Amino acid sequence: MSSSKECLKQARLYLILDRQVNDYYQLWKILKQSVSAGVDMVQLRDKIGSLREILQFSQKAIKFLKGKIPYIINDRVDLAVASGASGVHLGQKDLPIQYAKKMLGKNAIIGISCQTYQHAFEAQRAGADYIGFGSVFKTQTKPDRDLMDLKLLADVVKKIRIPLFAIGGINLDNICDITELGVRRVAICRAICSAHDIGGITKKFRGILDQLT
Repeated sequence: MSSSKECLKQARLYLILDRQVNDYYQLWKILKQSVSAGVDMVQLRDKIGSLREILQFSQKAIKFLKGKIPYIINDRVDLAVASGASGVHLGQKDLPIQYAKKMLGKNAIIGISCQTYQHAFEAQRAGADYIGFGSVFKTQTKPDRDLMDLKLLADVVKKIRIPLFAIGGINLDNICDITELGVRRVAICRAICSAHDIGGITKKFRGILDQLT
């Protein structure tokens, strides 16, 4: 079994399971179908559920995944520890990386949301394992956020050494706009989670990413 950090190095398709988009019954079905179709990492993002709900779903998901791909919890370092998740994804206003590392241990994955080059550079310097960079396109998750200058995205992709996942409004109609800029990793939420054919859409994303060098 590969370690979570080894899996991260190879990961290109990162699925965000958002509780504001789907309920837990739907998220469970999406998880199973998307993993079978080829996602490389999964993150649970739940801003509205109880701690018990997050913990119970996470434990169930981790048992299902059997360590084959990383399972990340958004924001909550305590729940990542309690559930045995592969790591945590933090925002700019969440717990600083060094404290998350102390709580989770050296083998855990720590990702950081970044919107600027300075954010990305500081996250890399602080020891983040990966960056979620966006919102690249208009997204319902962050509706008030301004659209990103794609020149900035291209510049950051060239300069940052740790894995960087473009995130925000990415779908099958616009993914090639960013792969042409050098993006090789994407984080997807609604384009997969709201699809009629979860497995089919996942395989289409997988196919596009697998063709990239």
